[in-house]
Amino acid sequence: MDMEDGFDELLAEIEEPISPKKPKIESEQDRVPQPGTSNETISKPSTSKTHCVLVNQRQRGNPLLKFITSVPWEYDDIVPDYEVGKTICLLFLSLRYHNLNPDYINNRLKELGKKYDLRVLLVQVDLKDPHTPLKNLTRICLLTDLTLMLAWSPEEAAKIVENYKIYENKPPDRIMEKIENDPHQKIINALSSIKPVNKTDAMTLITTFGTLENIIKASESRLAECPGFGATKAKKLYKALHEPFLKRSNASKENTTEVFEGDLNVEELEKVENALEKEIQNQ
Repeated sequence: MDMEDGFDELLAEIEEPISPKKPKIESEQDRVPQPGTSNETISKPSTSKTHCVLVNQRQRGNPLLKFITSVPWEYDDIVPDYEVGKTICLLFLSLRYHNLNPDYINNRLKELGKKYDLRVLLVQVDLKDPHTPLKNLTRICLLTDLTLMLAWSPEEAAKIVENYKIYENKPPDRIMEKIENDPHQKIINALSSIKPVNKTDAMTLITTFGTLENIIKASESRLAECPGFGATKAKKLYKALHEPFLKRSNASKENTTEVFEGDLNVEELEKVENALEKEIQNQ
């Protein structure tokens, strides 16, 4: 009897490893979506394609597709030509095609309806005289709540599509113009706004003369001696720094603005700069 009891104990130990099969079957059943339980949400496969730009099948053969390299894209069954996320879409149109098929864009807009928050009409300008069709398309955009974007090549059109995808979830300040508060940078920007002077030339002037006042007081021949300058560039720079900002108006007009005559000094430039900053702030 003792031996039989011992065998019974051994058999019980051998059967124990087989028992985990039952939890395995239960785990498979747990993965089956059950209505009204949390398993239904967890087990749903992800069908979202917001990671890439979705392209309408009718855009096959469009040259701009081969220039979309910064973001992924794939064909899909969508109403617009390009879908950027869930709230942004683009319709593509070339002016040449618009002239041949003027009703095409109207039919596409009827299909689109009121879908998407941001709707963009991407127009490729491929005509020598685009003013008349662009005027017509601008009117359509104003009436149908479309944003009009123009491109002059497939590469530029692809870049626009890419940028909409790249900045899809970025805050507005990421694409706002950065205003430089550094006085040194302001002087460089002011000097480089003169047509023949680039930013490298502006830095050369500051390094050579030290201050804006010394640059203004420098003679034309002294400016021509700076590296990268010549007689022509020095002459244009000297003229820009010493001619009046505003031409005197007719005697019959009221003098509502101050007219500068003769040579300018640093104080006058600072007054102009302060006035411009106040005007920008008021706007």
